[in-house]
Amino acid sequence: MTSPAVAVVGPTASGKSELALRIAQRHGGEVVNFDSVQVYRRFDIGSAKLPPDERQGVPHHLLDCVGPERDYSAGDYSRDAAAVVADLRSRGVLPVLAGGTGFYLEALCQGLFPAPATDPRLRARLQEVAGRRPRGHLWRVLERLDAKAAATIHANDTQKLIRAVEVCLLGKRPMTEQWDAPSSGLADFRFLHLGLAPPREQLYARINLRARRMFEEGLLEEIERLLRQGVPRTAKPFGALGYRQGLAVLDGECTLQEAVEATMVRTRQYAKRQLTWFRRRTPGLRWIHHFGSSEEAWRIADEEVLGWL
Repeated sequence: MTSPAVAVVGPTASGKSELALRIAQRHGGEVVNFDSVQVYRRFDIGSAKLPPDERQGVPHHLLDCVGPERDYSAGDYSRDAAAVVADLRSRGVLPVLAGGTGFYLEALCQGLFPAPATDPRLRARLQEVAGRRPRGHLWRVLERLDAKAAATIHANDTQKLIRAVEVCLLGKRPMTEQWDAPSSGLADFRFLHLGLAPPREQLYARINLRARRMFEEGLLEEIERLLRQGVPRTAKPFGALGYRQGLAVLDGECTLQEAVEATMVRTRQYAKRQLTWFRRRTPGLRWIHHFGSSEEAWRIADEEVLGWL
């Protein structure tokens, strides 16, 4: 007999955390994060974590669970999240997953394709190429190897590009073809996927506001503190939106205003890619065309969850 679980997906700034919290409160659940930056400790402002005092006593799992020096992968997440949801089931608690990293959720629910192990020499060579050649070169390499994969990765996301090219070369075929290889996920859970898709202009306005507030509320100070504490500049979460632009300000590569504007633009582009991912790769997704903090979203979600349970 399968057990129910809920996953709240959608683009950044759409209110996923708020809706997941509401569902957990209403239906006896606990929240499980699947945002790839929020797993890291001390990366708070730029990741838009829901502060502890706003969680209203609802336990949140896989937040602040990884040191910033660690390269936490989708495979790591799949293993850790599977253990969490199994524990919730044993206690009769509804797992309510929330986040925007679609690959993490897919790794948990459907399993991972058997990707080739990292080749240190190839990885080092690709990193050298990325540092030496003009920006966008590695993306064009991936486009030749796997156009479908290139369409899902931003040209400035060097870490993801390196891994995608590496998988294509080591697997000797496009990565997206390797995704079709047999894999196993959580066979003992049935997931209700709720997707937030508020009106685009309103979503973009909220993204712009969030980007501005991150810098106003101390993002640069947070980055400086992390660097003083010994977090290396190569740490994976420093590649995330906001942190990447903040580092550029501290390095004198751009002004604060330029960083804010770049964060707005890149985050809007990212939100568009998130929506595309979830539409294409999430089976049975039920869309809610409101922000997750709205009463209407809460009403629709309550009806959907009650029907699912």
